[in-house]
Amino acid sequence: MKKKLGTLLIAAGIGLASSGIMAQERVFFGIATGGTGGTYYPLGGMLAQVISNNSDLGDKKISATAETGNASVANATLLGRSSIESAFVAADVLDAAYNGKNQFDGKAIKNLRALGALYPETVQLVSQPGITSFSDLKGKTVSSGSPGSGQWQLLGDLLAAYGMQRSDVKEDYSSFSQSAEKIKDGNLNASLITAGSPTSSIVELSNSHDVNIIPLTGAPIDKLRKSQPYYAKTILPAGTYKGIDKDVETIAVRAIWATHAKLSDDVAYAVTKALYENTDTLAKVHVKGKEITLKTALESVSIPLHPGAERYYREKGLIE
Repeated sequence: MKKKLGTLLIAAGIGLASSGIMAQERVFFGIATGGTGGTYYPLGGMLAQVISNNSDLGDKKISATAETGNASVANATLLGRSSIESAFVAADVLDAAYNGKNQFDGKAIKNLRALGALYPETVQLVSQPGITSFSDLKGKTVSSGSPGSGQWQLLGDLLAAYGMQRSDVKEDYSSFSQSAEKIKDGNLNASLITAGSPTSSIVELSNSHDVNIIPLTGAPIDKLRKSQPYYAKTILPAGTYKGIDKDVETIAVRAIWATHAKLSDDVAYAVTKALYENTDTLAKVHVKGKEITLKTALESVSIPLHPGAERYYREKGLIE
């Protein structure tokens, strides 16, 4: 990859000491995830291990690695350049990238292909104590992630839904982990974090600092969902984070595992099979791993399936 990414090398080489395995040619397979403070990263690491341990191409063995990245928008762009074999991308961003909408206006990425749906990512608007509603954010500092990112787009959509403009808040462009540190230090009022819950950066923050999760519900959210149908209503359960003693109404969007059209059909088939036939292993790493199932593998998938993944789903009866 042209861009320097921190690489989490998974133990794909465990057991290579035997001469039989040493003789196998290895096919390298990368998975672009997100920052270390989110959910993409730990699940991507375990998925890479699952693939490395449970898939091969006969005389070739797939060796997978998970790489830190800048999440959905950047990951879709990497796939568009065929700079990595696969990536995690939020369903709304993936749809926008393929169809040339929103952040990708006039820049449609038509070589994107889907491998399968993963889990719902919860929109968590984390704030300092005392900020209890979205309207309280007026005049406050709010982190929305990198300009042009899915988070940045969502903040703009939320502001519009609540009758506000970007100029009504002071935007900060920190990562999840950086945002948590700034809230802890009193240098940031709130941060928009869309990730599988519980999210490690929020867990660490709530364990040492009082925080609030602002509800996202009511007429403004109904308005948002009309323009962004990939967002579904959900509940962040009480006790997800220290100090959050009541259920919080919010929204969520499903994460999709995507690739590009140049990936070979055999590799796409093998990695898709490895994921959905080893979901119990992913469930041991993160609570969101329990929500990755073959039953929901095609939910929120609006772009073409990769032919290799499609072959697997036909074998399983998900597609006729």
